[in-house]
This record gives sequence, C-alpha cells and structure tokens, in this order.
Amino acid sequence: MKTSFFTGKSVHLRAMEPEDLDLMYAIENDPELWDVSNFSVPYSRYVLKDYIVNSQYDMFADKQLRMMVVRNADDVVVGTIDITDFAPLHRRGEVGISILHKYQSNGYGKEALELLCSYLFNFLRLHQLTAHIAFDNERSLRLFKACKFTECGLLKEWWCVKGKFKDVVLLQRLCP
Repeated sequence: MKTSFFTGKSVHLRAMEPEDLDLMYAIENDPELWDVSNFSVPYSRYVLKDYIVNSQYDMFADKQLRMMVVRNADDVVVGTIDITDFAPLHRRGEVGISILHKYQSNGYGKEALELLCSYLFNFLRLHQLTAHIAFDNERSLRLFKACKFTECGLLKEWWCVKGKFKDVVLLQRLCP
C-alpha cells in the first residue's frame, strides 16, 4: 500500500518554502531555460517571494502547482516539477520539470515525474497530461517516454531559440 504520493526511493516532492527563494531565483533566471518556459525576462527576488507567499498550493485555485524535488538522503533540493495550464473541467494539465545540472543523470527526474503522475492520476483524478519538448532535447524526450508519455504531434517552428525557430514534440499521457 502506498504511504504517500510524494515519497519515492531517492526523492520526495514537497511544497515551496521561503528558503527555496535563492534556488528558484537561480532556476527562473537561467537563460538556458527561458526557451522552454515562455519567459524572456529575469524575475526579481521580490516577485518570486510574493509567488511563494501567495500561492494557495491548490491547483484548483491557482490553476498550477510547483513542487520542489528533494533528495531523500540529505534533503537537498535537486529541482522543481510543475503542472501548468491546469484545466479542471477537462481534467488535464501540462507538466514541466527542471533538475539542476549537477544532479542530472541520477534518476531523480524520472522518479519525480512518476510520483507526480501517480498523484495527479490516482488522487486528483486527472485524465491526461501533456508536455512540450524541443525536438532535439533527447534527454527530456527519453525521460517522458520512459514515464509512459507518447508523441502525439509535432509543432513546427514553435519556439524561437537564439533567433532560430525550433520544432517541438507534443507528448501526452492518458490516465491508465
């Protein structure tokens, strides 16, 4: 029997805390991630602090949810995982994940994504999840496919990255 939707063997997911401000500031202001986040301007600490403080941690109220991915061995935050564009009527949302470079290739992203999917499908009863992945982001495509997401479309010239348009693979996972 599952004791928590948020705890795995190597990582657990938790709500944002005020002490996450510096990490979130680093992630949100990393220009390498802007092409996949639809943002192109830096966030101030004030704006991020306000986001942490004012988030209701209720997907139905906020229409999104951000959780911190935390390594079990030492409680170090290794990344974030999000649901955005949550549509309660249609029971769907879009997944995004960011594991800090120095913690990649340890299975943390896969375990975090599996935990989040289990929570969303088995507790919140979502029907489907989607993800937008750059066609050349092989690591991310492998991650999502390993977590039972399937390709369902190709969006031609969807993102403009460093002045060049890039195709994006649309992936989807339906409730099992």
